[in-house]
Amino acid sequence: MTAAVRRRADRPGAAPIRRRSARLAAAAGLLVTLVALVLAPATPASAHAVLVSTSPTASSVVPDAPAEVVLTFSEGVRKVPGKIRVIAPDGSRADRGEPTFRGAVVTVPVDRAGARGTYLVSYRVISADSHPVSGAFTYSVGAPSTPPTDSGSDNRADPVVGAAVKVAKYLGYLGLLLLVGPALVLAALWPRRLSRRGPARLAWSGLGLLVVATLADLWLQVPYTNGGGLFAVTGAGVGDVLGSTYGTTHLVRLGLLAAAAFLLRPLFAGPVGRTDGIILAVLGAAVLFTWPLAGHPAASPAPAVSVLVDAVHLGAMAVWLGGLVMLAVFLLRRADERELDAILPIWSRWAALAVAALLLAGTVQALIEVATPKALVDTTYGRLLLAKIVLFVLVVGVAAYSRALVRRRAAAGRPGAMRRAVLAELAITAVVLGLSATLVQTTPARTASADVAGAPSGYFSTTLSSPLYSLQVELDPAESGNNTLHLYAYTKDNRPQPVKEWKATAALPSAGIEPIDIPLLPLVDNHATGEINLPARGQWQLRFTVRTSDIDQATVTATVPIK
Repeated sequence: MTAAVRRRADRPGAAPIRRRSARLAAAAGLLVTLVALVLAPATPASAHAVLVSTSPTASSVVPDAPAEVVLTFSEGVRKVPGKIRVIAPDGSRADRGEPTFRGAVVTVPVDRAGARGTYLVSYRVISADSHPVSGAFTYSVGAPSTPPTDSGSDNRADPVVGAAVKVAKYLGYLGLLLLVGPALVLAALWPRRLSRRGPARLAWSGLGLLVVATLADLWLQVPYTNGGGLFAVTGAGVGDVLGSTYGTTHLVRLGLLAAAAFLLRPLFAGPVGRTDGIILAVLGAAVLFTWPLAGHPAASPAPAVSVLVDAVHLGAMAVWLGGLVMLAVFLLRRADERELDAILPIWSRWAALAVAALLLAGTVQALIEVATPKALVDTTYGRLLLAKIVLFVLVVGVAAYSRALVRRRAAAGRPGAMRRAVLAELAITAVVLGLSATLVQTTPARTASADVAGAPSGYFSTTLSSPLYSLQVELDPAESGNNTLHLYAYTKDNRPQPVKEWKATAALPSAGIEPIDIPLLPLVDNHATGEINLPARGQWQLRFTVRTSDIDQATVTATVPIK
């Protein structure tokens, strides 16, 4: 007989004392959480900010040296120490003092007595949703000259760090479902006669994995924010991360997990009372909110709605997948037919509610983060979301088969068939979790498609491959008229590829326009930029030749739709 069918009484003796001690420990954990909230400063919401305008204008020629350089982003950004630099024509630093951050506007004081010629402005800032934004542009005083090279560190994140961040996110999701599933089943569906040792070990493993993933998130955020390798972590960098919204939410998560751990101990030993169950549920819900508060949802156009639906989405995922793990690993193997007859109908209703919540929350998220049908197919975020939807439809089909077995009351008598269906659900959803971990690190479609106020509406980006290198191509705004081109060269293992010489042309064969040379200015050794006027709409053919050594070069091409 399960806990959902028969009421349980609290055990006499030392149990009430243990519960009181656990509640005191939980209160201590909550106190840690509150201290983290009080000590950490508030920061404005932001998400994958886009550089909207600059003063002086990029690639412009001004008669006199400006007193300041102003960068205006689509949304608020915060400082990455030492990562905004203005380089004079002779290669020296032209910026003076610290830049000023006021929401979306960054002001950099500049030496007005600087030499005539071309100046390079390189920047790296961080959005409140934890994602760095970097780039560079030039302007000239009096007349253009050979652009200087920024001898500072590369402003682009280390690819190894980027991959490690995604792995940490995945492990965090995995730990969450391995914790929630056993806790929920032990509290409401576990037969009294069965030992709790196995589920308890699984739940402790999930809790440990979640703590490790949270600590890894905090560690990796330092090099992810500042640039550098896995171990490019300094005390100042750690302080900056812990003082941000991202760091605060992760500290809060650790405090909540510490509080929950003390209440989980009696649950893993035997049935607990209603009060402890309610406290655990409240702590679990609070933990769920730490994910959206540190990511895209907190910076969406409707932050309150986005944070709520993301927490619901994450909670429904943890209940559904965590419950499936418990079914596959324990209940369908250990419970007898009478117990399964009582458990499976209840679980089936829970799973149906979880799936409904996933669908509803996912739909609302998609409407907010994608914004337009075009962005669903034209952006990486949109395409990843489509892949996730296809896999979700598959797993819902398998879940429908499982539910049909339960409705026909055939699951209890055929646990093997039910278990195979559950394993199929878990296999597909493991891939879905991977896509989710990638999505939270991907620029939202609403931003990638530049559908924000004041930002260009036709941004184009692609990556081209050759035997020698891969080339990231960015054209903005990908419309007829003036366009800005950025090229980033990488080795086959995704490290910056030094380039000896850049060449680029643009042609529109359908309109009889022969190849036009695109003047390119190297900004750093793997990054070049250029300006070109595209006089007509159509499918333009862009051709790039990159020489990586005295004898090695390769050419790649791209077709770019110009509106």
